[in-house]
Amino acid sequence: MGAKLLSASLVALSLAGCKHDGDGAQVAGWTLVDPSERHPILVSQQPANISLRVARGSSGLSPHQRADLLDFVSRYRASDRGNSRLVIAAPSGAANEVSAMNAVQEIRDLLANNGFPETSISVEAYHEEQDPSPPIRVSYMRYVAQGPDCGRWPSNLSNNTQNTNYENFGCSNQHNLAAMIANPADLLGPRGETPRSN
Repeated sequence: MGAKLLSASLVALSLAGCKHDGDGAQVAGWTLVDPSERHPILVSQQPANISLRVARGSSGLSPHQRADLLDFVSRYRASDRGNSRLVIAAPSGAANEVSAMNAVQEIRDLLANNGFPETSISVEAYHEEQDPSPPIRVSYMRYVAQGPDCGRWPSNLSNNTQNTNYENFGCSNQHNLAAMIANPADLLGPRGETPRSN
């Protein structure tokens, strides 16, 4: 009889050690434990552009404009290439239309000489009535990462009896990641693979 009582007590004791709260109150705070879910980084596309004003009768781009254009496309190549095409918008019907078209051809030649294929460039016309000498606009769509706003402390951490993550946990890491990432498109998915080297 004593042996049966002892074995029953041991079984009851071992089962008591495995008891769980039925209401789930201890795990309620872990539903958003991942900082990327609690403090998401918003990725959107915004235009990046440069305006090159060409006067009527001019022979093309100035050396300063060529340098600005090369700096602009080098930033495109370094971080945003593959996200969109380069778009050259030329003014149509303005007094400087002929000069602008000559400058557009110079831009295309400059890009081709710097390794940009024709498939990555598109040319379109636009009409501007307010400006007598509208500029040539070179643009592309770039991805921009916006980090979360941090600094929310709505509750006293000393009252957190469940020992769950506080509201601001991981926010600064997400904010800094959004500010530092070279190509925000990487947050949306992996890049395609390049062909293997021979």
